Amino acid sequence: MAYRVLVWGLGAMGSGVARNILKKEDLRLVGAVEKDPERIGKDLGEYLGGEKTGSLVYSDIEKAIVETRPDIVVIATNSFVKEVLPKIEAAARHHVDILTIAEEMAFPFVSHPEESEVLENIAWRYGVSILGTGINPGFVLDLLIIAMTGACLKVNRIEARRINDLSPFGKTVMETQGVGTSPEEFRKGIEKGDIVGHIGFQQSIAMIGNALGWEIDRIEESREPIISNTERKTAVAHVKPGMVAGCKHVGRGYCGEKLMIELIHPQQILPEAEGVDTGDYIDIYGDPEIHLSIKPEIPGGKGTIALATNMIPAVIEAAPGLIEMSELPIPRCLIDEIKEM
Repeated sequence: MAYRVLVWGLGAMGSGVARNILKKEDLRLVGAVEKDPERIGKDLGEYLGGEKTGSLVYSDIEKAIVETRPDIVVIATNSFVKEVLPKIEAAARHHVDILTIAEEMAFPFVSHPEESEVLENIAWRYGVSILGTGINPGFVLDLLIIAMTGACLKVNRIEARRINDLSPFGKTVMETQGVGTSPEEFRKGIEKGDIVGHIGFQQSIAMIGNALGWEIDRIEESREPIISNTERKTAVAHVKPGMVAGCKHVGRGYCGEKLMIELIHPQQILPEAEGVDTGDYIDIYGDPEIHLSIKPEIPGGKGTIALATNMIPAVIEAAPGLIEMSELPIPRCLIDEIKEM
């Protein structure tokens, strides 16, 4: 029997998740929730560029859940815990499991302890599982690192870099990275909190530290603008020479005065425009030393869509609670449905 999935949010990532769900043998896309009035009431399959499915786009989560009876809701709307918490509760009240790609939800226990307690109580009250995941945080700079340490006798220090292309992402991600701003606007955005760079360093560092039993007592972060020398355009961003094409963000986790984890994440739109090669690099210093290089980087958009789809069965089958990726079976690609000729 296929698991019934409702997608909340049809932006760049939500639409991608919905399209991918349509292909999977063990999943059934039963509807979507969206705030754009022009999308409401449309056949979801047609809206996604395919054939009619009989599933609809709703404006109201309550009505959508009652009419579609999903096993799980995939929330692809916001990045922050406080923004997504009421949406999680709205779905959980109907005893429906939740998977969200909100970056702060990947490991909210340290950065948002009070909200995490609320979410844990929601999960237990309604008997549901709640997971935050994505390509990063959720995989490259945390879960993959944790898995690699399994081949070590001892780990002394971890350094990892993700040099990636922001181009597949939507407007919200561009705004949080400061893409398209001037250097001065970038600085002011950092000061005001409108520009945050990569969302997830606290979560990734805390997840790694928790898995390895390290007492990470301090996390420091720095953010610098990546200034473009060329004109660059995506579907939602336009950067002229001298403007900001992305953000170089560094996170460092300390045990006392000792640097244990350093995560470096320069991300920008169309990095190839200036000869920047993308890639994911993990260096584990210990016994033995392990050095992993993935070139080019695992695509952020496709990776997030894949993880948000592939983890659905694991979330549904998990015990109730606020869970994180290292507690679940390792991700694996779900089988595509075989179409009759």
